[in-house]
Parts: sequence; structure tokens; C-alpha cells
Amino acid sequence: MTVLVSVPVSGKSALPVLFPDSVLRRFLDAAAAEYSRITPDEPRPCFAVLLGTVTPDATVVADLAFGRNARTTDPGARAEFATAIVPRFGSAYENPVRAWWFEPADLLRVARAAEARGLDVLGSIHLHPDWHRLGPDCERDRPLSERPTPMDEYVFRGAGWPLNVVCYLERRDGRFYYSLAAWDGDCAPLPFRAELGEA
Repeated sequence: MTVLVSVPVSGKSALPVLFPDSVLRRFLDAAAAEYSRITPDEPRPCFAVLLGTVTPDATVVADLAFGRNARTTDPGARAEFATAIVPRFGSAYENPVRAWWFEPADLLRVARAAEARGLDVLGSIHLHPDWHRLGPDCERDRPLSERPTPMDEYVFRGAGWPLNVVCYLERRDGRFYYSLAAWDGDCAPLPFRAELGEA
């Protein structure tokens, strides 16, 4: 498991993000399932909200929650994509299965359930597939990674969540490989620590 070193943010060390193996496995299983449905016309996003606590020395992820994508059904989402996102980031975002807009009712339900468990909504995790291999020819020279895209940066800053994890996933010779990185609401890197699960 790759561990990122602590990176100073605004003159102080950023808190490390502690990520349990069981939570990571749940996301990777969902991401692999979505990945298997990707076609050159459908990027198939995978997105979840991260739940946990912030202690004096770490941001501790305890769980995650999936919800529906309201990208094409929520009037606010449709308006934002039409007036802000597509003009700024390109016509690729006209594709209704590219990008994610968490269903507001689901987010409210998730936040209330988390609060009942003594947890906070910390932020999000989402999939970046090797779209430069799977997508149309026009994507060949724009590889994704575990780094945020300009669109991600826009979303991270707009959401204001303190934790945003990007999971890059690719398949080679029938096997999945992934890398992860964590970012704060200003798109500065956060040190990421993944739990070593049981063998």
C-alpha cells in the first residue's frame, strides 16, 4: 500500500487521513463493478460520501455511503452543468453519465444517519478510470490519474468538504490496479494512510 508523506499546508502540517481497509474494499468493489460497464459512450461514475471524525492528530474515515446520481434529474444540477460546467470544462460534460451530483435527499438522509452514529460527513471519494484507454479517440491524450481534474477542483472548492479522495483504477491483463490520493477543499494534497487489511 502506498503511503504519501505529510505535506505542509498553509505553514502547518496537514492532518493525515486514516482509511480503513474494509471501507476501501467496499468502494473498490463498487468502482470495479462500474468500471466493467464503461463503454466509449458511458464513463460510468462511482461516487460515495465519506463519514468519520476529525481528531487532534488525524482525519479518521469510519464508513462511506452511496447515493443516487441526480446529474440529470435535479433542476439545480441541470442548470449548473448547462450554465457553468459545460461552458467552462467542455462539451464532454454534456454526457449525462459523466460527473456526479449527489441526490440532495440522499445526502440529507446520509448526514442524519451519520449524526445519529456520532459521525460527520467528511467529504467524498470518486472513481477516475483509465478513460484515455476506454473512452473515445479524443480522450487518448488526456490521461486521468489520482490527481483532481480541473472539474474536480471546481467541485471540491464549491462543496467545501475538508476531504476529497480520488481513486484511479485501471485494468491490465485482466487485473485491476489502483492508486489513491487525498485532497482538501482547496485542492492541496493530504497525507493518506490506508489500513493494512488481514491477509
